[in-house]
Amino acid sequence: MSTMNPGALSLRALLILGLWHTGKRSLASARELQDQPKKIAVVGAGIGGTAAAYYLRQEFGAGVKIDVFEPGAIGGRLATVKIGDYEYETGGSVIHPLNLHMKHFIEKLGIPPRKDVPSKMAIFDGKELTFEESDWFIVNFLRMLWRYGFNFLRMQMWVESILDKFMRIYQYQQYGYSFSSVERLLHAMGGDSFLTLVNQTVEETMISEGFSQIFLNDIVEPIMRVNYGQSVRINGFVGAVSLAGADSGLWAVDGGNKRVCSGLLYHSKSELIPARVTSISVKVRPSKSGSTASFYEVNYVGESGSAHSLYDIVVIATPLHQGKSDITFSGFSPPIPSHYLGGYHQTVSTLVHGLLNMSYLGTTEPASEFTVSDVLTTDSKGYVIHSLSSIDPVHIPKGYKRPPASQTKVWKMFSPQPLSQEQLRDMFLSWDSVSETRWLAYPSYRPPHRKTPPFILHNRLYYLNAVEWAASAMEMSAISARNVALLAHHRWHQQVSKIDQEDLHTRLRGEL
Repeated sequence: MSTMNPGALSLRALLILGLWHTGKRSLASARELQDQPKKIAVVGAGIGGTAAAYYLRQEFGAGVKIDVFEPGAIGGRLATVKIGDYEYETGGSVIHPLNLHMKHFIEKLGIPPRKDVPSKMAIFDGKELTFEESDWFIVNFLRMLWRYGFNFLRMQMWVESILDKFMRIYQYQQYGYSFSSVERLLHAMGGDSFLTLVNQTVEETMISEGFSQIFLNDIVEPIMRVNYGQSVRINGFVGAVSLAGADSGLWAVDGGNKRVCSGLLYHSKSELIPARVTSISVKVRPSKSGSTASFYEVNYVGESGSAHSLYDIVVIATPLHQGKSDITFSGFSPPIPSHYLGGYHQTVSTLVHGLLNMSYLGTTEPASEFTVSDVLTTDSKGYVIHSLSSIDPVHIPKGYKRPPASQTKVWKMFSPQPLSQEQLRDMFLSWDSVSETRWLAYPSYRPPHRKTPPFILHNRLYYLNAVEWAASAMEMSAISARNVALLAHHRWHQQVSKIDQEDLHTRLRGEL
């Protein structure tokens, strides 16, 4: 990305420091306010659910009991698989350097970032490599300048301008402000321009900004395909998030990104209930004062059979869409659907421990000299994969060096459908291990933008994953978790002045 101005750097540095004080502010307010909830349920133990439990603990203090329901492994779409002696990421793999919540998490949990292994990128059009990154920056710059003019530099500046507005959410959350809908959250960050982004394609957005069609086809499209398995016809906001995900300085967590989820769950002092939630209903019970109080009955199925519990607050941290969950909601007016409109896009992650067939990439370069780690693909008719990457273990051993393509190593392919044996034989000369994971990884982003599901499903029932319809990413889930925890706290204590406030950027500009 382009170099940031000193003012932006100092603002961001202060934001990072400010996040350390967020918990202190929240815990203080939790002690001062009376009549705290007694029990809170979180449904889902991915990054969103575990971050929600962590932030709910900050907001409501030590006295509330927090239960986290998860029928599978902690981490959700952050997962690893063991091949040989090492583990490798199969789910969410990289984190942007400006993802302040994720940075705060690993610092708070004492988890180090993974050691960086230098990487190089190439682009494949189905017949040959149309671009191969050099070890020399000046060579890459001149190649891009010769073919695309200043499009690449302008793209970095465009993404930077969006990130500058995106960063405002950290300031708002640092001061305890929350938003009742995804649209209000986006508007608070970027005004009408962010709402416009989600209502048009990234192709329409970038063409209107003066980018060339050939640049979109050759460079932008491959980035959309590797990050979201979709084309330049996804919405402009998630397209900008995707382009930011191709930036330099990306990092990951030593031992696997899923470690953040386990650490957050531990620090939240929540109880993990290994069970699948089947239904949620409203129940009215008499209170000590003689009036009535409403609770949420969560019904679930675990190893010991069916059971249920009552909660003051419930946070749904799993997608309420076909193929992702089947929670039914009863007794609510207006009714809450089990599945919202829109589907999740299938991405198949295939890890192969094998020897790459160099002729598949249409190159005559000797395998011993081929050091490209990430091969992105253009939207070529009939091409079966979105990307091909040489990946490293989640823990980098001392003295580790990524082997060249002439040696057997682990390759990861993203594809819309499972790869057949015949397709694998085209790509590899030999292999001894194949691991396939089918993910419904992120929404199918097709503008015009449909109204996102609400954060507030009912009075004290919240839906964290609504934010994925703006963009699906680890940091977006963490932002939503923080927002929902603040929203639940403010609504419980009727602190309406902290919800949906306008012009926060102008009002808070002088406070940092």
